[in-house]
Amino acid sequence: MNDLFQSQPRHQPLAARMRPETLAHYVGQTHLLGQGKPLREAIERGQLHSMVLWGPPGVGKTTFARLLAQECDARFATLSAVLAGVKQIRQAVAEAEQHSAQFGRGTILFVDEVHRFNKSQQDAFLPYVEEGTVTFVGATTENPAFELNNALLSRCRVYLLRSLSQEELNGLLTRALAEDAELSARNIRIPQDILDKITLSADGDARSALNLLEIACDLSREESGEQVIDDSVLTEVLSADVRRFDKGGDYFYDQISALHKSVRGSDPDAALYWFARMIDGGCDPLYIARRAVRMASEDIGNADPRAMEIALNAWDVQERLGSPEGELAIAQAIVYLAIAAKSNAVYSAYKRALADVRREPSYEVPIHLRNAPTKLAKSMAHGAEYRYAHDEPEGFAAGENYFPEAIADRRYYHPVNRGLEGKILEKLQRLESLNRKSPLQRYPSPEKP
Repeated sequence: MNDLFQSQPRHQPLAARMRPETLAHYVGQTHLLGQGKPLREAIERGQLHSMVLWGPPGVGKTTFARLLAQECDARFATLSAVLAGVKQIRQAVAEAEQHSAQFGRGTILFVDEVHRFNKSQQDAFLPYVEEGTVTFVGATTENPAFELNNALLSRCRVYLLRSLSQEELNGLLTRALAEDAELSARNIRIPQDILDKITLSADGDARSALNLLEIACDLSREESGEQVIDDSVLTEVLSADVRRFDKGGDYFYDQISALHKSVRGSDPDAALYWFARMIDGGCDPLYIARRAVRMASEDIGNADPRAMEIALNAWDVQERLGSPEGELAIAQAIVYLAIAAKSNAVYSAYKRALADVRREPSYEVPIHLRNAPTKLAKSMAHGAEYRYAHDEPEGFAAGENYFPEAIADRRYYHPVNRGLEGKILEKLQRLESLNRKSPLQRYPSPEKP
């Protein structure tokens, strides 16, 4: 009779069972670990150094750190930045020092999600990394340049781990079906096209691919002594699938960057693709609508002022009607923005003007431009020499200047010869010609470029 209180073996998920035991079985990252690569050669020589592993989930950061310790005959210790603090960091270092004194072996201290540590917690590692008490290996899904202290980064090498290719994931799942004892005993039959759909849905994430395969095997149906995984099983498995999209993280900003650059590059198809990727991943459509307004101002401007109106209308539709009507309106706006005439002249002019304002003195408002709401102001000649443009020929006071005298010849706005801005350019050139010819120039200055 079994003892109810006797401990039973804990079931491990397929992803844990398939964790490689040697570097030879490690899947992916050939740009770092292929034969002849510097990191691979350093590992083979047992030359440890502190590093940060930067990459998306499921690409093998933790697995690599474990194999690194194994290959270099080092003790492996781990901390999670979600749960640990300075106290746990000091305790881990003390244990590393004790182990080194007793057994003469170094310690690899693996810190998962290291970007979640604050500045003081990251600083706590510095003396121990500097002295070589531990070999620091941090793992992060966020850009280390933004999330980690410069002091810590300067003591580490950063390695970028890439998403696994569909071919690499296919090989991993095929090996799992053949080599995992639990799966091979069940006589699983899965057509190649179904396997391809699983790896495509995993989106470069090995852990996700193995988890999906394991769920599919659990839901497989019996047929002629085999466990069959077909389209009906796969539909059930993938019903809750969400593509990789880290709201607020690097994936988020990389994708909105790709969308913005596709619009700027006048490619409506690529812009629609990135828009669909973000919506499929769970991005708030209102965020994209707001960014579309920015694109209309920054990259189109006066070349086609209708772009701003269309972007604002799409934002309004999303707020009024929600999904899916709002998303269709945003898609319409994005396509229009992509094909519209482009100009960043206003955006560039504003940045130049703002830079001047911040760098230069606060020049006084010229007397002729000052307001004169009181008798005192009028007695001081405020606005006395102002020329009212509507009373001038063509509604333009030729020769007048609206800058402080010290910067009278300043020019910020340079329209491009595209779209409506081409007409604006023609008008400004004509007005500039009138200014040059006028005998009533406010303060004669060199010709504007």
